[in-house]
Amino acid sequence: MLFDDSYKTIENASEGIFRDKGSKFIAYAYPISSEGEVKPIIMNLRSANAKANHFCYAYRLTPNRSVFRVNDDGEPSGTAGRPILNCLLSEDLTNILIVVVRYFGGTLLGVPGLINAYKNASITAIKASKIINKTVNDVYEAHFEYLQMNDVMKLSKEENLQILAQQFDTNCILKFEVRKAQLNQVLSKFDKIEGVKLKYLHTI
Repeated sequence: MLFDDSYKTIENASEGIFRDKGSKFIAYAYPISSEGEVKPIIMNLRSANAKANHFCYAYRLTPNRSVFRVNDDGEPSGTAGRPILNCLLSEDLTNILIVVVRYFGGTLLGVPGLINAYKNASITAIKASKIINKTVNDVYEAHFEYLQMNDVMKLSKEENLQILAQQFDTNCILKFEVRKAQLNQVLSKFDKIEGVKLKYLHTI
């Protein structure tokens, strides 16, 4: 296998809280699949926590974990976003956003104190969620004629393809999901059935 086609993420949104010297750090963890989801989440948190002082966050995206971003939102550089990201790195999580909302308690915590607080709040949120393994899957459509239906259905059963949609008419369409590691094997089997046209849709 050329690459790892599975990754760890969280199943559902969760939160964690950490307090230090009157300051309150509330960490919100969210499973996400695109950068477009980040802004609306932060806007919602800002309106729900109008009196909070900082909204620091980090996220990682894509199964190969190549996309990430940190934001200190006015905290000293490297004291907020980076410790949050480090929690994602140490747990090897991706497709996840953690936003830590800070209510300032009047006492400065200093750089080590801030790093510790953002880290601990994030760890608490991660622990409160369920970590799950997901595989990288490609979604395809198979177009074929009614006569090929038995062959196509047999193949999808043998290969355990996850069927997302099906339409059986004179012209049939089967929309399915296949794990990336299995893909070449599945495609070569489809090649052997005459008259089947495959169309790649997207990867999830």
